[in-house]
Parts: sequence; structure tokens; C-alpha cells
Amino acid sequence: MGEISVSGESLERLLADSSGTYGAPYQQAFAELARTHRGRPAAEILPLLAHAADRALLGFSPADLWEQARAISGGQPYVLRVTVT
Repeated sequence: MGEISVSGESLERLLADSSGTYGAPYQQAFAELARTHRGRPAAEILPLLAHAADRALLGFSPADLWEQARAISGGQPYVLRVTVT
């Protein structure tokens, strides 16, 4: 399970169903990668996740991104604990 802290104003960068106007929510990118890259090597998924996190201006740790990539690769659920500051 990963953890991230975001400000209330930045929540739209994380959640695809937020009411904000931000154009590249991370949740949407993660879901798309999970759908299209299941079973692919985690090392192939990692740079795509890192790019999505950078586009969304989210500060995931390298360990969190690896954990997410492994979850997508293995078709496993991934739990992210979000703290809104």
C-alpha cells in the first residue's frame, strides 16, 4: 500500500471523478495502464507511471511507483492511502 499527501486544491490531479478542470488525473492514467498493461513486465510499466505522476504533479516515491507497476503487472489491486492537507 502506498501513501501520498495532497492539498485539497490538488486533489483533482489525483482523482478522475473530481469536479475540477485538471486534464490529466493520475487515477485515470493508472486505470488505463492497468487495463492495457496487465501481465507486462513491471520495468516496462514503471516509466509510464512515472510520466503520469509527473504530468499530474504528484510526488510518488520510487518505491510506490515500483509497487504500483508490480500490481499492474500481476493484475493485483493496489491500495493508495491519500491524506488531504
